[in-house]
Amino acid sequence: MNDPLSATLRIASSGLQAQGTRLRVIAENIANADSTALSAGGDPYRRKTISFTTSLDRASGSEVVKVKQIGRDRSDFQLAYDPSHPAADAKGYVKRPNVQPLIEMADMREASRSFEASVNVIEQSRSMMNRMIDLLRG
Repeated sequence: MNDPLSATLRIASSGLQAQGTRLRVIAENIANADSTALSAGGDPYRRKTISFTTSLDRASGSEVVKVKQIGRDRSDFQLAYDPSHPAADAKGYVKRPNVQPLIEMADMREASRSFEASVNVIEQSRSMMNRMIDLLRG
């Protein structure tokens, strides 16, 4: 029989890892929100996306979350008229990254809250384990 508290810790730690990766991807998107191409007519930075899946953790017998894929957002780039820019095409337009900082900040807030929730689960599980140990000693 598997220990439910250990399984809870394993599930919460997988959530921490997944949300940590999500935060890294979001930070990379925000950092490159203004990264245009280096040559005329080239493509700028393309927003990264992340998706998750669940898998069975055989050690704990529980379902844990894992990063399924880090992909690329295939949405269109925005065009900005700036004929003096080195990446401008023949018509003077520069392709801008398909990163929307407001959406990235909302995603970051959601990921941060999920991360905090996993930390709280770990803290509560540890507290319960410590109480159980105190009861067994006592």
